Amino acid sequence: MPQLSQKIVVPVVYIAAVFMSILDGTVVNVALPAIARRFDVQPEQGHAVVIGYLLSLAVFMPASGWLAERYGVKRVFLTALALFVAASGLCGLAQSLPELVLFRVVQGAGGGLLVPVGMTMVLRTFPPIERPRATRLMNLVTIIAPASGPVLGGLLTVRLSWRYVFLVNIPIGVLAFLFGVLFLVRTADTAPRRFDVRGFLLSGFGFAAAMYALSEGPDRGWTEPDVIVSGLLGVGLLVTMVRVELRAEAPLLNLRLLHNRPFRTHGGVTVLNSAAFLGLLYLMPLFLQTVRGFDPLESGLTTFPEALGVVLCMQFVARIYPRVGPRRLQLPGLLGLAVVVGCMGLIGVDTPRWQIIVLMFLAGVSVGFVFLPTQTAAFATIRGEELGQASALYNVGRQLGAAGGVAGLSTVVAAFGSGGDGLIAYRAAFFTAAALALLAAAVAITTRDADAAPTMKPRERVADRG
Repeated sequence: MPQLSQKIVVPVVYIAAVFMSILDGTVVNVALPAIARRFDVQPEQGHAVVIGYLLSLAVFMPASGWLAERYGVKRVFLTALALFVAASGLCGLAQSLPELVLFRVVQGAGGGLLVPVGMTMVLRTFPPIERPRATRLMNLVTIIAPASGPVLGGLLTVRLSWRYVFLVNIPIGVLAFLFGVLFLVRTADTAPRRFDVRGFLLSGFGFAAAMYALSEGPDRGWTEPDVIVSGLLGVGLLVTMVRVELRAEAPLLNLRLLHNRPFRTHGGVTVLNSAAFLGLLYLMPLFLQTVRGFDPLESGLTTFPEALGVVLCMQFVARIYPRVGPRRLQLPGLLGLAVVVGCMGLIGVDTPRWQIIVLMFLAGVSVGFVFLPTQTAAFATIRGEELGQASALYNVGRQLGAAGGVAGLSTVVAAFGSGGDGLIAYRAAFFTAAALALLAAAVAITTRDADAAPTMKPRERVADRG
């Protein structure tokens, strides 16, 4: 059988697998009312379908780096992909809500490994100077997938059945798995570290408890006993995890990587940008449906131009990044995002739909200046043997940033209530998202282009001016 270049094979399997994993986090939300009706439960009970997936994701993501080192990137990635696809099929066939939640937990285990292990695979395949091009591919799926979720979920649920929200993963996943089995090359495994049981338990239960509180608090109220307990438990376990992992000889989550300045600063930008942007992707559809009266499909089509803005902008950014470096791209992007989201706070009940579409497109263009430079520069000086641990830590931060952004903006909406037909609450939330983008810009000011030199063209590397 002819051997294909890994620079073709790796992006293909990564895009297919990670697209499914990230898409699943948003596409299911649209189908929740239909699922609740099918199993004759209250809508809030159907929310367990989302919570089970998120908790499982939080438990297994920190362990992805160790598993990739111990069993090899190819083996872990394909196993996670097979697990995700099999669980998707079982979700589509579930005959009760408990069954569906159980299968979603299994699906989350696969999804929690796919993204960080897939990112490790891409970063190892492409040397630093070629990573802007590779990062462009990675960011395409991480941006298009959540934007496509409401549209695809609405189409499948309305035209076919909620079961197809899960079953649609099977043909894509099977093709990606077979392609990976045939053409992915197994790389040399690194010397396995001893499995950090304490780190796994502390991070798994800590992140899961924190994610539960962040997911349930905005909807049910932060004063609910289970939300308070899980929130405090999550914080306590994560603080303990930090102390334990910094002292461990072979930690599961290598927090010492935060001593690496570009990884630390660009990771901070990622957390805040994820909170602002993914919080916006949650907030705008909710606003359109509750205040403007749009149906789920109409809402999804209105917000989808954001993905087009990202795709178009990243083609331009990928070409100029090697010459200008990350900071001079991040800053205008984050400031532009703050301005655009601030303008969204001025939307009223009579604002023409085309204006909302334009704002969503401009929001996509703005973050198109941020995602690629930030992720490329974050890994610029990470050693090859540390890429798996760095990828796990980076993705955990991004996941927590996204969950925190959604929880924070939801809490703002709930705190301001429904006065003024809900406009006051949503305007406050949009302005809060704009403030998060400004915070990300403040962190981006501290980044140094010289730290990203390995990812830039040698003859045109920009001298650090900050």
